[in-house]
This record gives sequence, structure tokens and C-alpha cells, in this order.
Amino acid sequence: MNFVKRAVSVLTLGLTLSCIATYGGAQTPELKGKFMKTPTGYLMVLRHGDNVLQNLEQLARDEKIPGASFVGIGFMSEATFGFYDFNRKQFDPKTYHNVEMANMTGSIAWKEGKPSIHAHGTVTDGSFGAAGGHLLGLTVGTGSCEITVTVYPERLARFTDPEIEANVLGLPQK
Repeated sequence: MNFVKRAVSVLTLGLTLSCIATYGGAQTPELKGKFMKTPTGYLMVLRHGDNVLQNLEQLARDEKIPGASFVGIGFMSEATFGFYDFNRKQFDPKTYHNVEMANMTGSIAWKEGKPSIHAHGTVTDGSFGAAGGHLLGLTVGTGSCEITVTVYPERLARFTDPEIEANVLGLPQK
């Protein structure tokens, strides 16, 4: 009888461990990649320490995205915004730490053979104070950053508008 009890106990333990391994349990799931294809584009999930803008550029290059828009949310260890000074033709940056990305919206286009990311966002801190504007840098903090990328069929390009000397998005000519 002891043999039967031990055999059942071993089988039960084996099944329990198998279920934990299969369904996650308390273990960390293995990360197979940072994005998946969807019917309209991609879903990207970035983790602690990932550079959001660099990962969007890499996705555009690797997947040969002609043009896209994106939206995202997540916790950031660092978010740098810039306000463009047209007189000096440069951004005045300001960095925020340990903030929630309440919203990020942007576009992916091409300029001089490279992906060109244009993103704006809003972050909030622990007191629910908000800041936002043009995103210059974004690093994922604890948790993750979830980005939905909607791909367009035609290539989008950025160019410097000679009248205002600013980088703008151009639409394909029909």
C-alpha cells in the first residue's frame, strides 16, 4: 500500500509541476520576442530598460514598414520631452523619472533612407501631475510598454519644409 501512495504522490507532484510550467504559475514566462503581427500592423510589448524610440525604429527597418501610426501606454523610468524653439532651431529638453505614460501617439515615416519617428505623449507622476509634449527619449521602467502600430500601404516620408525650416510629414502624391 505504501508503494501505491508514493506512486500517486509522485504522479500528482509531476502533474502539478507540469501545470505550473505550462500555465505560468509563479514562474516568469519566456519572452519570445518584442512584437507580433496583427491584421492591421503590429503589437509591440517592451520591458524594463528598453528604449522605446529605438525599438520602433528597429521594427520599421526589420519589417520594412512603409509608414505607420502608433499609440502606446506603460510605465517609464525616464521620459524626455522637448519643446521646439523655432528661433534657435532646437529642442529645449526636460526629463521626468518614474512616470506613467498615459498616452503616446506618433507616426513612422522615412527620411534619408532611415526610419523617422515622430512621437508626442503625456506622462503622470505619483501626485497625478501631468507633463507632455514632443518625445525625445523614452525608457521602459518596471512593468511594460504596450504599443499598437497601424501600418499604411504607402511609404511616408519626412522632409524639411524650406519655408519654416522644420521637419514635416509629406503624403504620397496621387
